[in-house]
Amino acid sequence: MITSIQHKNLVRLLGCCSYGPQRLLVYEYLKNRSLDLIIYGKNEQFLNWSTRFKIIIGVARGLQYLHEDSHLRIVHRDIKASNILLDDQFLPRIGDFGLTRFFPEDLAHLSTTSAGTLGYTAPEYAIRGELSEKADIYSFGVLTLEIISCRRNTDPSLPSEMQYLPGYAWKLFEKSNMIELIDPKMQEDGFSKREVLQAMHVAFLCLQPQPEHRPQMSQVVSMLTCMTNMVDKPMKPAFLDRRRQKDVSISWDSITDPFPSVLHSDSPLSVHPSSRVLKPSRSNSALS
Repeated sequence: MITSIQHKNLVRLLGCCSYGPQRLLVYEYLKNRSLDLIIYGKNEQFLNWSTRFKIIIGVARGLQYLHEDSHLRIVHRDIKASNILLDDQFLPRIGDFGLTRFFPEDLAHLSTTSAGTLGYTAPEYAIRGELSEKADIYSFGVLTLEIISCRRNTDPSLPSEMQYLPGYAWKLFEKSNMIELIDPKMQEDGFSKREVLQAMHVAFLCLQPQPEHRPQMSQVVSMLTCMTNMVDKPMKPAFLDRRRQKDVSISWDSITDPFPSVLHSDSPLSVHPSSRVLKPSRSNSALS
């Protein structure tokens, strides 16, 4: 199934190995490794706005193919910076299809146990286990804000009002001060203000509380590439509320709070539907 999915913005599978207990997938080598190594400041590479915008559009096109253009309807379930790989021209490739679900065409959503990475997970999926392509679209919105700001979606080291990136970005949006969110290094280098603001607006549309209010990825690509006027005004983005240090109780009402605190990002998760408790996994790999 993976080899049948071919697109310039998806990592290409070269082969596999099954020998005794060994189970290996062999993917193409991508020189610039993963996006998180750059935008989280783990190395000295700097991406100008032109390159960042190219990455945002490339990821959007890869998701459009998975959701709408492939012969299989596919939900990735774990779109995040560490799963976006970059070739020698910094063109993005979506990788890690370990949590991918093939989605029947006649269903609006699947009811399934949540899996993915905290901070990127859509509330309806984390809370109710309702999976659709709109979960990937939510994750794309978070990723877009990370690329623009060079910040993690959650950073407990910052003041409380700045810890969760979508909440902080929304505050700046309400104050018409979105430029403050942009990576300071990028501001020194120069950028297209119109393109940046357009990308931020699209990100907010992807973060809408109700999945039916989020655009399809084909609409996202159109808004980013054609620079169409933004007619739809976004509502406050939805995100999850951290109630306790270890066990996290989540209610649907909590996502209507404008600026709640949130779960730490980059932690695998599993949802227990009977108790509605979202617990970080002890494993380093996400649970399905």
